[in-house]
Amino acid sequence: MTYQVFVDGQEGTTGLQINEYLGKRADITLLKIDADKRKDLAERKRLINASDVTFLCLPDDAAKESVSLVDNPQTCIIDASTAHRVNPDWVFGLPELAPEQRAKIRAAKRIANPGCHASAFILALKPLVAAGLLPAATQIAAHSITGYSGGGKKMIEQYQSPARIDAPRPYALNLAHKHLPEMSAYTGLSVAPIFQPIVGPFYKGLAVTAFLHPAQFSRPASPADVQKILADYYAGEQFIRVLPLDLESTTDGGFFNVEACNDSNRVDLCVFGNAERMLLVARLDNLGKGASGAAVQAMNVHLGVEESLGLV
Repeated sequence: MTYQVFVDGQEGTTGLQINEYLGKRADITLLKIDADKRKDLAERKRLINASDVTFLCLPDDAAKESVSLVDNPQTCIIDASTAHRVNPDWVFGLPELAPEQRAKIRAAKRIANPGCHASAFILALKPLVAAGLLPAATQIAAHSITGYSGGGKKMIEQYQSPARIDAPRPYALNLAHKHLPEMSAYTGLSVAPIFQPIVGPFYKGLAVTAFLHPAQFSRPASPADVQKILADYYAGEQFIRVLPLDLESTTDGGFFNVEACNDSNRVDLCVFGNAERMLLVARLDNLGKGASGAAVQAMNVHLGVEESLGLV
């Protein structure tokens, strides 16, 4: 069977990557909009409603506008913006979130694609909350370092211009990053984390680090206990690797490589530290599992085809 797919916002970073993934697939026919009609509501409406799946790679307000154009009940919308991620009428497009999540994505016609920082944070912390090790009222402190491609075309131009930016740049210093609502909603935490992201002078790659103290736990637990909770939760997941408690194999001489999951849809989860303090790190490609790869994975689940089709 061949599926009709439209990418609304095909010229953006996420849209271009989705097109690259899908352009190689025999089961997908990509519906393309002429460059001079990208803002033509009638043409966008026609293509959206002609599709089996439409990806929205747009700012929040534009994404909401596109949703308002849908009148074909069979069209599935996968929205990569933040507009619908905690909307109860939409399904969160993270198949590994919980045992029932794939069935929800399969049945849904409205799927919200997770944010890059949020995907890493949720995948790292959700198992600990689900296991009861972290009480829901725990406030987690975390930071994330990410490649500059996550900032879109304008930021990419800044970093690739002759006047290069070479230093890491912390941002969202008001501690109100737009991913906070989904970080709380889908980990099961009732308190928003203290979260501070950093843009690094490299194109892509992302690692979220959460700081854990045994005093936060509901029962005694070592790094090995935390690692086992993660490994048990994600047993059988093809895109999630829970790495061993071994600095030699998980680091480059003690240094953590943020870019090691690049060009893949993989997430690496690592536990570092000791009985007195721990780090929980989730690594992914911010353009892969953090954006376009996650969207394609959710589409595969929804369509009922092989989940890894077109992904690495």
